[in-house]
Amino acid sequence: MPEISPPKTSAFALPEHLARKVDPKLIGTDEQQFEAIAGSLSQSMEELSARLDATRKQPGGRGQAALDRDQEIHRITARLRALRRFGLDLCLGRMVTADNPEPSYVGRLGLSDKEGRRLLIDWRSPAAEPFFGATHANPMGLASRRRYQWTRGRISDYWDEVFTPEGLESNAALDDQSAFIASLGSSRSPRMRDVLGTIQADQDQIIRAGSRGALVVDGGPGTGKTVVALHRTAYLLYSDPRLNRRGNHSRSDVLFVGPHQPYLSYVADVLPSLGEEGVQTCTLRDLVPEGATAVAESDPEVVRLKSSMEMVKAVEQAVRFHEEPPAMGMEVETPYADVWLSSEDWAEAFDAAEPGSPHNEAREDVWEALLAILVDKLGEYDVAESLLRRALTHNAELRTAFTKAWPLLDYPALVADLWRVPAYLRLCAPWLRPDETAKLQREDPAAWTTADLPLLDAARQRLGDPGASQRRRKQEAALAAERELMDRVVDDLIAADDSENLEMYMLRGDDMRDKLVDLDALPTADPDVLAGPFAHIVVDEAQELTDAEWRMLLLRCPSRSFTVVGDRAQARHGFTESWEERLERVGLGTISIASLSINYRTPEEVMVEAEPVIRAALPDANVPTSVRSSGIPVVHGETKELSVILGNWFAKNAEGTVCVISRRHPFAKSKEDRVNWLTPELAKGLEFDLVVLIDPLEFGHGIEGAVDRYVAMTRATQQLVILTS
Repeated sequence: MPEISPPKTSAFALPEHLARKVDPKLIGTDEQQFEAIAGSLSQSMEELSARLDATRKQPGGRGQAALDRDQEIHRITARLRALRRFGLDLCLGRMVTADNPEPSYVGRLGLSDKEGRRLLIDWRSPAAEPFFGATHANPMGLASRRRYQWTRGRISDYWDEVFTPEGLESNAALDDQSAFIASLGSSRSPRMRDVLGTIQADQDQIIRAGSRGALVVDGGPGTGKTVVALHRTAYLLYSDPRLNRRGNHSRSDVLFVGPHQPYLSYVADVLPSLGEEGVQTCTLRDLVPEGATAVAESDPEVVRLKSSMEMVKAVEQAVRFHEEPPAMGMEVETPYADVWLSSEDWAEAFDAAEPGSPHNEAREDVWEALLAILVDKLGEYDVAESLLRRALTHNAELRTAFTKAWPLLDYPALVADLWRVPAYLRLCAPWLRPDETAKLQREDPAAWTTADLPLLDAARQRLGDPGASQRRRKQEAALAAERELMDRVVDDLIAADDSENLEMYMLRGDDMRDKLVDLDALPTADPDVLAGPFAHIVVDEAQELTDAEWRMLLLRCPSRSFTVVGDRAQARHGFTESWEERLERVGLGTISIASLSINYRTPEEVMVEAEPVIRAALPDANVPTSVRSSGIPVVHGETKELSVILGNWFAKNAEGTVCVISRRHPFAKSKEDRVNWLTPELAKGLEFDLVVLIDPLEFGHGIEGAVDRYVAMTRATQQLVILTS
């Protein structure tokens, strides 16, 4: 092998105790590769910046041309942002195959030099799969693998792993502690960092699974479920063209649903760091406008009743109540003749609504069908159809009858009526017992709770936009005005055309006439980006979803392609079914289960105390096995010691985060912004170096209390403190 000259500035900044790893025989090839990567990055960013400036200066255009320009700007901007976010630490590591001594380097993104030589393989490509999936039992053709640890843009450590005897050659950097285990002991930050460089083989296998049907990622605390869900999202967007059909980097066809806002804030940086910025993220609350102010429902029985799929059907019945054609006919007067509108005519007009059409949006179709029936009956009179339609449209009695027969409906009012009028609820939900009907009535029917949100969403989806008909009429009027204006312009151009071939006459064609109209100027509604449809939905903490909440997601994913992430033992209200039984019952099919059983996050010391807590309520709970020990025992004390405990911890730890989990409001003040005060519910899905539980017995009784204590305890990555009053 030829002598490798080191680059001008080394990518390696290893501490003195790792001096043996700075041997040029070990890192010389890497230094040369990083120099090439640095040059390619600089050139790529320069070229992308120039292309972005040029694209922005192009005329905006109209229609498809404007859309194409906008998407190109988004694509270039996303690529630039990804390259600027990292620099050399785009590189995750390298691998050497058994049949090729030249290493291949794996990166967050693919990268080539100006000659087309591949410098970095995108981590999501099939070629990169052995880097994550190789094990000693199945090396997948690898001789060795190297993972880097980056600190402020330079390599602070690296680890080699060999799979064949040949891989031992030139590998003096073998270490008993892998990159993965080292990362587990590092301090946490306010936001989750992606752990792409340390993805394990069992996790990678789930990440790369296909998107057909529903894949359940089942595992206890600390098994990496959220990590898998986020990285799987990025992988599917790269590998499955069905999930990015828009070709638009500003928005994808994937929805990521988390349990609460602190969780979404915590994971907000992960997908962008993986090169995906267009994924829509939300909580179930965000799917309905009323979710912003809804409070928790305090009555478990009300929650049970409203969470069933039967109650969603009651919403459908409530809408159908307003779609019944009148049983009585009526005489319709016009200046030309009177005409009888029979009950059969009403029924025929109502049948014009397309099956599945939202109620409010179908209203215009029903009205047009009604006018057509009446115009046809008046056909024997020698009157222009336009005059007949105008007379019928301005008939106040007919308008009033139609509005009463097929009214515009407001979805909050529709649901509120169920909780306001017992007779209406009995009509729509005849299976309810009298005491259940009474239980659902309330003094302020529009005082929304979280249990109402699925029903509000069902009503909103079923009714549709009440302004759609009016907007369509405005669009038609605006389009007619645009065409009339363009016709006058064309007439003037033709009149002034003195060319031999009279070329301006081509503007008379319908195709050209439509192209000349500015369709972008027509009135449109603001899009609801969470309305879907989505090609794939990822839902974390899925064990908490009720049947009615599942329907909110199924409405937005016709393909039924889901990644379902959860742990049955962490269900606050119990989860007695299997995943297959639950998902089949709510309407999902083709279900596969992938289990994670190794707890990478929670130290053994914490799990020793947490396991009996959950087993006391759920003896068969799937409690994962911890792979590491922090050496720090769980501390028990009194609540008056909280300030001292926090002060001592911060004095010893310049980095890391703390969470105090309690049912009460914060009662101890800390100047440290690294302290989080959360309830057990809002701590779910998060992780902290130090977790302090305040009076955990106050978290509740039964399964709910046990789950809240178990979840709260297992948020700790280093130390757990339990304080009681």
